[in-house]
Amino acid sequence: MNQKNNNSKNENEDFGRFDFVGLTPLFGGISLVLSLVFLVYLTVNGINYGIDFRGGTEIQVKFGQSVEIDNLRKSTEGLGIGEVGIQGFGDGNEFIFRFQGIQGKTDKETNENLSSSIAKVRTMLETQFGAQQPDIRRVDTVGPQVGAELKRNGFLSIFYCLLVILIYVSLRFDYKYSPGAVICLIHDVILTMGIFVLVGKEVNVSILAAILSLIGFSLNDVIVVFDRIRETESMYKNKSSKFIVNKAVNDMLGRTIITAGTVFTSALCLWIFSEGTVADIAFAITIGMFFGTYSSVFVAAPLMIFIEKMKFLAKA
Repeated sequence: MNQKNNNSKNENEDFGRFDFVGLTPLFGGISLVLSLVFLVYLTVNGINYGIDFRGGTEIQVKFGQSVEIDNLRKSTEGLGIGEVGIQGFGDGNEFIFRFQGIQGKTDKETNENLSSSIAKVRTMLETQFGAQQPDIRRVDTVGPQVGAELKRNGFLSIFYCLLVILIYVSLRFDYKYSPGAVICLIHDVILTMGIFVLVGKEVNVSILAAILSLIGFSLNDVIVVFDRIRETESMYKNKSSKFIVNKAVNDMLGRTIITAGTVFTSALCLWIFSEGTVADIAFAITIGMFFGTYSSVFVAAPLMIFIEKMKFLAKA
């Protein structure tokens, strides 16, 4: 009996400092709850889509002098162009006007209404705020049909990306690895998107591009973990799956901290010191880096053990 306890103790000491597999029930439960909560939140409240996906016009204006945002809102109420959202950023003298405009019976009529709405905003700025030196820096217009197509193609690209990853990991390693990799990536996307929407930020083409980049980085981290697990498995053929996973993750822990920490710090600094779309992209990458690194250790690897156990039970 004492010999058995000593062997178990020695095995635990050999795999490294941290028992990651032993913490799986705790962190696995947290991940499951968070994923379900954010999935329900996104389903019930919906996603705040940007101009790219819902269609409309976005005008960025910088004033040479201070302007009250309430005055801008009052000035747009009588333009007859529908509801106008105004957001200030930067030094307080820069604003973004967003509106969908008046929908026409045909695409041509809708485009004419948008052109007319943009002209009305320009005229309003020149006549009522000419003393504040308004400078129109950017005008982006997307039709509703184009926006809907962009949204559909954007989310399809994420789906196809995950599907190809499932096939790739199955061929590159073994089928017991692929479900863990894909579930890990879905976990990262749901949590990143959920927090992004929760804080009131808009989802547009740039943010979906950031999400796809996160999928690629997270996959790279997962592949490194799986590769180390397979290498450790060939070296310790008589050891348990728990030992092999813990040994592999502990051995590559330094590499993970340095690599992920460097990207995380860079994205965090970019988010803090930048503005507008760049800040939103950096915010998404910052969140995604945290969850991507966490899930590669506490989601992907333990799921591989779980699938291996299910395979053993099925054979029994």
